Amino acid sequence: MKPPRRKFLHLAAGAAVLLAVSRIARAQTYPTRPARIIVGYPPGGVTDIVARLIAPWLSERLGQSFVTENRPGASSNIATEAVVRASPDGHTLLLVSSSNAANVTLYEKLNFNFIRDIAPVASIGRDGFVMVVNPSFPAKTVPEFIAYTKANPGKLNMATSGAGSGSDLYGQLFKVMTAVDLVTVHYRGVGPGLPDLMSGRVEVMFLPVASAMGYIRAGKLRPRG
Repeated sequence: MKPPRRKFLHLAAGAAVLLAVSRIARAQTYPTRPARIIVGYPPGGVTDIVARLIAPWLSERLGQSFVTENRPGASSNIATEAVVRASPDGHTLLLVSSSNAANVTLYEKLNFNFIRDIAPVASIGRDGFVMVVNPSFPAKTVPEFIAYTKANPGKLNMATSGAGSGSDLYGQLFKVMTAVDLVTVHYRGVGPGLPDLMSGRVEVMFLPVASAMGYIRAGKLRPRG
């Protein structure tokens, strides 16, 4: 079943990346021991990079270690459930992405209620998405890409960082709006999908700008615009 376009537009809108935590029993002194920042994706993606940038910053300012822990799978639902089930004392944090908002509508049965069980602490940043292809791909512009895909229906692969992830939603929105037939290939995160994209085993991916810029500048990926 194809979700309505309005829902895709709503879900694909750039969502603030939030640092969230299970409902905290507030204390005057925090943290009292090392804390963990749980990331729902493998190392190498933008969510992981953000966590590894803010962890030492928090450690320096709060006087306790903040350690990044990757728990990939199910578009960050595994990581979210781990945080929900952790002791609600603020020492197990979740780096939230747009996937968490999408999962509420894409998954009928979750072992948690995201709105009820997770409390936002701080907004970290916003990021848009960019469509990227292997530099050897023949289409140079988006109209050329659409024409090429329509001339080769079902023969091109679109990588995502997982079902319901931002890259998946932007990709599915693109497919709905342009009526192209791309084969969706889900990976467990941006990191595992990039090698196949750069080698040409998959043809296109929608990536957060922060994740894509280094590869674009190095000539390993080419943006479509």
